Amino acid sequence: MHACRGPGALALVVSWCITLYTLWLMIQLHECVPGTRFDRYRDLGRYAFGPRLGPWIVVPQQLIVQVGCDTVYMVTGGQCLGKFVEIILPASSGLHQSYWICIFGSIQFFLSQMPDLNSMAGVSLAAAVMSLSYSTISWATCLARGPASDVSYALKATTPPDSAFRVFNALGQVAFAYAGHGVVLEIQATIPSTPTKPSRVPMWKGTVAAYLITALCYFPVAVVGYWTFGRDVDDNVLMALQRPRWLIAAANLMVVIHVIGSYQVYAMPVFDSIETILVTKLKFTPGITLRLIARSAYVAFTLVVGVTFPFFADLLGFFGGFGFTPTSYFLPCVIWLAIKKPKRFSLSWLVNWGCIILGVIIMVVSTVGGLRNIIKDSSTYRFYS
Repeated sequence: MHACRGPGALALVVSWCITLYTLWLMIQLHECVPGTRFDRYRDLGRYAFGPRLGPWIVVPQQLIVQVGCDTVYMVTGGQCLGKFVEIILPASSGLHQSYWICIFGSIQFFLSQMPDLNSMAGVSLAAAVMSLSYSTISWATCLARGPASDVSYALKATTPPDSAFRVFNALGQVAFAYAGHGVVLEIQATIPSTPTKPSRVPMWKGTVAAYLITALCYFPVAVVGYWTFGRDVDDNVLMALQRPRWLIAAANLMVVIHVIGSYQVYAMPVFDSIETILVTKLKFTPGITLRLIARSAYVAFTLVVGVTFPFFADLLGFFGGFGFTPTSYFLPCVIWLAIKKPKRFSLSWLVNWGCIILGVIIMVVSTVGGLRNIIKDSSTYRFYS
């Protein structure tokens, strides 16, 4: 829900194209070995890089994506829940944001006890519908409102280093917008597959449809949001909108419902990994008690991080660069080159290496920009106040 000017819109479109391509690579690689389905990113990495090196390359990056998403969703859910209550009950506006994040987190403690993603189908569907709804409300309300009276489209007056770090952080925020690679194989694993009807066919159709819907919903938010508020737009456009009050309240509630479901989509693979390690390595007994303790501990961790560093834009930039860029931009390309071994200087070879080089550059600069902004904001923020 960020606004952008020309270069920002270009970055969104280029990232959309690159990550759609890398998703295609992942979908094709799901059954690249006849009779075998790589249902998890780490399984694919183990096949591409070897049983010892593969998990060390893939698993940390995937965990960063999943934990990063859930941390940002904690902050987003708390912010929008607070905004919703503030609109419908103005007397409650004095409650600190940290409390709203904790209230949102308490919902996740309950939902985390669901057995698997299949049991979350209803929540996931509601999350998808809410995502389309609140994004449409965001850009439509901005369009109806028109430009702010004091809107300015000029760059903010700041020092060259600060401008550079802001650009770096923005690149990470763009990367954060494309986060499906970390769970695409798990989702594809739920689709039946036969030699005559491989899962990659319906999976690719669904992915293209989802990406087109994403573009139609979220790109207008960026463009129209910037047209309305210019350089002073809030990181979350809904935070800047006030009227009509009932519609903005509904949109914020829709965001809460969306991130409730999205949190669990990214948390379920982490739950599976934690419980597998506890059972196989530490000999814990599987069951309800293990699930309650392990999953609650993970939810508590993301909650504490979200309450400690509730800097929405900075978290997007940092996690977008540090975690999402490798898994979404260039790691699928590296795996493709390792498994498929396309001829040197062929079109496939050139495209994949181009994505790798661009992805590494974005990863470095956006991680630096996001971390710098987190440190800068932390210096003036009153923690747990």
